[in-house]
Amino acid sequence: MQYGLNIKQEAALDLVSLGALVHRLDPGIIPFRKAHECQIHVSGGEFNVAANLSDCFRLSTGIASAIVDYPVGDLIAERVRAMGVKPFYKRFKHNGVNGPNMAAVYSDRGHGVRAPVVFYNRCNEAAAQLKPGDFDWPSIFAGGVKWFHSGGIFAALSESTGELIIEGMKAAKGAGAVTSFDLNYREKLWNIWGGHEKALSVIARIVEHVDVLVGNEEDLQKGLGIPGPEVAAKSKLDPSVFFGMIDSVVAKYPKVKIVATTLREVKSTNRHAWGAVAWIDGKTYVTPTAELDVLDRVGGGDGYASGFIYGLLTGETPQEAVNLGWAHGALLTTFPGDTTMATVEQVRAFAQGGSARIQR
Repeated sequence: MQYGLNIKQEAALDLVSLGALVHRLDPGIIPFRKAHECQIHVSGGEFNVAANLSDCFRLSTGIASAIVDYPVGDLIAERVRAMGVKPFYKRFKHNGVNGPNMAAVYSDRGHGVRAPVVFYNRCNEAAAQLKPGDFDWPSIFAGGVKWFHSGGIFAALSESTGELIIEGMKAAKGAGAVTSFDLNYREKLWNIWGGHEKALSVIARIVEHVDVLVGNEEDLQKGLGIPGPEVAAKSKLDPSVFFGMIDSVVAKYPKVKIVATTLREVKSTNRHAWGAVAWIDGKTYVTPTAELDVLDRVGGGDGYASGFIYGLLTGETPQEAVNLGWAHGALLTTFPGDTTMATVEQVRAFAQGGSARIQR
């Protein structure tokens, strides 16, 4: 047993994620109200972790999600295949008029003093209709699974998605998997149907089944209802506030073995200071700080989570696991889109203090 986790040695799947697949429309630095064209990125907080672990870190991963039989669903399914992620889909028919749909996220990149702007169209979203009983967990986990991951964005979509996460977590635990949950607290999504009180009750029931929790101090406060500590942070890169809350988290959820997050100080849209921290089985770990020139910030947190999970799955030291997550998250901000274009060799070089000198 390492890090307080009992990670299986052999399994057909290293990780299975449960969550919504979305497509992000990205007009680059042009705001949407002046845009003429945009790129399409396939994304989803939970999917991104599975995609990064497959494509960069060469692990065997899967995604349990909804897919709609229409061209946008086909586009998304093609990108899932391209990232090497094994799909486990509940299929929905599109009626040709109003859905069900694959969610759209609209997100420009901002520039300099102008922040990125993000908004959604999640109207009649297929993933929000997912419910317990939609997936055959015994057959998904039949060849063995080491890790099961989900997140707060999926939990916030509807009354039934949180229940499905709990069902999946229980099945994963029964199959001997480690479980992780990214709190990803999104007020706009919860406010549509349940509000903050509902969020607290749903997330509390999910976290009962979680080994590894990902979330910053705001996520811990809003998602778990943990009060902020008295300590005042000197900067956004000061981990004291985060570590000051851990005792409360672990007292409330004693089964949680690991809590991890990124630290980001935004100096301008394209200039961030970047760090990461983790509390692992009673000990704290902090990364160096990197000054990032950011091309596209979306997905950096998922980049950290996937690199960190990779380190844990492959038996790295706790500090090295945290550093791998930090390095991968940093590299992810240099690519367009929400999922990785890095290689594991690049991540390891950066984690060990590599530089941006040209590689000849």
